[in-house]
Amino acid sequence: MKRKKILHIVEAFGGGIFSFLVDLINKTDNEFEIIVAYSKRDQTPENFKSYFSSKVEFIEIKNFTRSISFTKDMKAFFEVKKIIKKVNPDIIHLHSSKAGFIGRFAGNGKKTKLMYNPHGFSFLMKNNSRIKRLIYWLIEKLGTIRKCTIIGCSEGEYKEALKLSKNSICIDNGINIENLEKEISNFKEKEIDFKNLKICTSGRISYQKNPKFFNKIAESFPNLQFTWIGDGELKQELKSKNITVTGWKTRKEVLSIVKNNDIFILTSLWEGLPISLLEAMYLEKMCIVTDCIGNRDVIKNNENGFIIEENNYKEIIGKLNKEIYIKNSKQAKADILEKFNTERMSAEYKKEYIR
Repeated sequence: MKRKKILHIVEAFGGGIFSFLVDLINKTDNEFEIIVAYSKRDQTPENFKSYFSSKVEFIEIKNFTRSISFTKDMKAFFEVKKIIKKVNPDIIHLHSSKAGFIGRFAGNGKKTKLMYNPHGFSFLMKNNSRIKRLIYWLIEKLGTIRKCTIIGCSEGEYKEALKLSKNSICIDNGINIENLEKEISNFKEKEIDFKNLKICTSGRISYQKNPKFFNKIAESFPNLQFTWIGDGELKQELKSKNITVTGWKTRKEVLSIVKNNDIFILTSLWEGLPISLLEAMYLEKMCIVTDCIGNRDVIKNNENGFIIEENNYKEIIGKLNKEIYIKNSKQAKADILEKFNTERMSAEYKKEYIR
């Protein structure tokens, strides 16, 4: 029996979206023929092909850019259209806003099944003005003219998708536990010193990740050690003397640093459903996050972590003890094993692919 051919089109081929695709594709490559049309980003690993099954084919899209550019976007449109014609896929799976819009119009939802993961809607990005966010919303709404299933990667994103189109579903992000176990098999267990807690985060140092708030927290606890795993344009906002910025690291190095810290904190202004958070939960770290879509879809106060705001973070971090830590971190790992894993996630995507 001939396998269905899936063409993944992704502009933001780095960070959490890259991790998501690695996990999804490596769980579906036996049942489907898979081609990835991608655009390189700063965060795209140099040896990115080695992360994927050897069965996967890659095609680079030269004209995808992060920002809106009519000239570049039109070139990208025709480039994507040409790739679709050449590949002739049964399913086109689009990732991130720009690929989602261009791909829906370059493809034909009547002839080919179209699926779209926003991985965090652009109109939720708080670093943009209200006018710009309205424009992004209108672009997303315009995209729904084409027959396409929008897939929210968290309950919160799904609810936003439903406002755009009734043809929306929710498939929670998950992590590959088997691969994660291989990565961390040689890691040693760490004793927790509650008087000298080590706190870390990971990701691009950008407005979305709110480094200003991370810096404020670090300044409030000058005797504690803070680490930001990653790099980015707002690095200068991490001024507190007790913050170490590591720069970009390999996946194994990131996991090792998280394992050697006690608290994983996300100060994000918006999220899709962060893979880094799910991994930290599996590593049984105390996870402390801001109250935004993605974060609050996973973390429940004093059940598997804590949700913080500007007015309560000192109290929550300051009152952590062994009992609270163990209770929350154990439940966090249990939630990953039950719900937020690639076995469940890939099974749901396979159902959608063959539906």
